[in-house]
Amino acid sequence: MMDAADTIFIPCLDDMLAARDRIAPHIHETPVMTSSFINDLAGADLFFKCENFQKAGAFKVRGASNAVFGLPAEKLEKGVATHSSGNHALSLSYAAGRRGIPCTVVMPRTAPQAKKDAVMGYGGRIVECEPSTFSREATFAEVVAETGAEFVHPYNDHRVIAGQATCSHELLGQVDGLDAVIAPVGGGGMISGTCLTLSNLAPNVKIYAGEPEQADDAARSLKAGHIIAEDAPVTVADGLKVPLKELTWHFVSNHVTDILTVGEQEIIDAMKLIWKRMKIVVEPSSAVPLAAILRNREVFAGKRVGVILTGGNVDLDALPWINN
Repeated sequence: MMDAADTIFIPCLDDMLAARDRIAPHIHETPVMTSSFINDLAGADLFFKCENFQKAGAFKVRGASNAVFGLPAEKLEKGVATHSSGNHALSLSYAAGRRGIPCTVVMPRTAPQAKKDAVMGYGGRIVECEPSTFSREATFAEVVAETGAEFVHPYNDHRVIAGQATCSHELLGQVDGLDAVIAPVGGGGMISGTCLTLSNLAPNVKIYAGEPEQADDAARSLKAGHIIAEDAPVTVADGLKVPLKELTWHFVSNHVTDILTVGEQEIIDAMKLIWKRMKIVVEPSSAVPLAAILRNREVFAGKRVGVILTGGNVDLDALPWINN
């Protein structure tokens, strides 16, 4: 439907269900894992939705695939383009490669090399920019003018949000009796998709977001009642540096119970804990929700909590605890 105030297209439950069917041949239904050690540490029953095992190593392949495979034939020749710090870039490259169309991505020059390598491995073309929202968007405008490609925004796109919403739809089918779900928030694509699904299918489940203190614009936005954008925050959680936009703000402001912030060392410690105790690879952004739970044990005590591990694309030559 159209939001009269913002003239943006708000995806609905039917859009999520259509996305589920559209992307099914191109994604994994990812597993849910648990850890009794971490449960004891948190004082809650945690159910980790492992999108680090997703195609292209991140949840963003859901939204990217929905956008790419929903394109009409007349738009295929010029392909798709986007700007992204990494996971959306490589996910869009993956989806475009599956459909046989070109993909150009604008990436900060400081983006992890592992993510740049993945983009190129899937056949995407990288145009680098400076690590700020202004530089990213200005460089991208030049790319679109040059290529005429279809813009698939990393998160402020109804097709992308509908795709991301399929993650929590799977989770509801895998775990009964959830009291809450928590996901990281940067631009807000995953948390918006979570809001879309849960507000329709499980409205009693509380929705929380975790965010780095050093990139806490979403938390400040929620408290202020309007979007506060940070241009170039510095955090180990490289996937959470971008600000909310109008579409994701719609979901966050209407459905998120709270945004819980955590420090850099807490993120690193939570990431290391998941690696050590669960024996799975997650990137720093994925560890933010667990860090938020461990800092706010009283909020989650005794609850059944879905924890979305958003991705596992890590530069193994630059692990954040090497110098910690």
